[in-house]
Amino acid sequence: MLQPKSHFFCKNCGTQSVRWLGRCPSCGEFNTFEEEVIHREKPDKGKSLKKTSPSSPKKIEDISLIETPRLSSGYAELDNVLGGGIVNGSLVLLGGEPGIGKSTLLLQMALSVRDCSVLYVSGEESEVQLKMRANRLETAFLNEDCYILTETNTQEIFAHIDKLKPQLVIIDSIQTLQSNLLDSAAGSISQIKECAAEFQHFAKTQAIPVFLIGHITKDGTIAGPKVLEHIVDTVLQFEGDQHYGYRIVRSMKNRFGSTAELAIFEMQSSGLKEINNPSEILITQRDESFSGSAIATILEGNRTLLIETQALVSSAVYGTPQRSANGFDLRRTNMLLAVLEKRCNFKLGSKDVFLNIAGGIRVEDPALDLAVIASILSSSLDEAIDAHTCFTGEVGLSGEIRPVTRIDQRIAEAEKIGFNKMFLSKYNMKGLQPNKKVKLIPISKVEELFELLFSNDN
Repeated sequence: MLQPKSHFFCKNCGTQSVRWLGRCPSCGEFNTFEEEVIHREKPDKGKSLKKTSPSSPKKIEDISLIETPRLSSGYAELDNVLGGGIVNGSLVLLGGEPGIGKSTLLLQMALSVRDCSVLYVSGEESEVQLKMRANRLETAFLNEDCYILTETNTQEIFAHIDKLKPQLVIIDSIQTLQSNLLDSAAGSISQIKECAAEFQHFAKTQAIPVFLIGHITKDGTIAGPKVLEHIVDTVLQFEGDQHYGYRIVRSMKNRFGSTAELAIFEMQSSGLKEINNPSEILITQRDESFSGSAIATILEGNRTLLIETQALVSSAVYGTPQRSANGFDLRRTNMLLAVLEKRCNFKLGSKDVFLNIAGGIRVEDPALDLAVIASILSSSLDEAIDAHTCFTGEVGLSGEIRPVTRIDQRIAEAEKIGFNKMFLSKYNMKGLQPNKKVKLIPISKVEELFELLFSNDN
């Protein structure tokens, strides 16, 4: 038996050292090194795992590409984020705020997959708690081959896997697992790295997909070393304000598909429900128009959404005006305010400006710029914008309206929802077929938007 050894790990980035350091040489943070005892009784890590075939080097032209069918999660929205479904042998990490619904989502998936035996391993909840949660959930299909295991020791988990031979494994959560190969506590940096490496080895050699639930820190990053995100194939971020009923699953890393996709769910008493048409829920339903509101057509991956931007401009009560943006980059908001000040002669230097994206989601598409400008102008003048008008366009520093991609798709979405007027860049009009239901208004500068929207003749 090897003698116990202790190493020091940086709790911020996971850098290992044989002695304590006041400052991490990798990330530069101070007082982040913590001592952990490493006790390896079994140097042959992964002894219980069987390899499907011996490894040997091959020429790249000799490697055959075999398209294996993907496993459906039972939810089309989640399959879309994963790149078309669950890939055999993939390792997926799902992170999010406490209580946001990570366990609920994966338990629903375990109960919804068809023709697949699933092992749900929980280190946080008992069997009775999981049974009570499963009874609350309503799924279109109930998978009778869903097994529950409450265990935190990885060697015991692999022993049960060898007996059960599931086709899908779910771990809730990676921070609760502990390997016998190390003497450190569960949730420590070394344990997280070791357990993730063991499940990576298992997933790749047995061609069985594994889902890991990961805790996050107060900064919103996944707890543990950054190497955890490098080890896995896919990183999914579960977002949403607990005061809203909507939850968003984003792909932050995906080796099997695009990272620009998202899925929207609604949290109900019976579990998470897919939202097939997000545009309808992201636009506020009201009987009368109010100033400071504008509708934008944005792209999230391959999906087109219509989303409402809300602005409030008021006189600053204190000496320094406030600038606040919820769901939109604050620095870009300040840039757009500077463009309005310079190009349209709007004196916003003594005004408080508050910007909000309805629905509680965060948008990074630059096509939102034109709607943000329109909502700020509307609130400043206290004049409402027609409820059937939408905007799409990027605003440059000189006040020009720049074209956006996939304009045909944006127009089609606006037509489907019922909008009859769209402001867009005149440079998007080249080769664009006229639309009978949506009137296209091309503009090239911010000044033109102001004149067309709020002139007395309009």
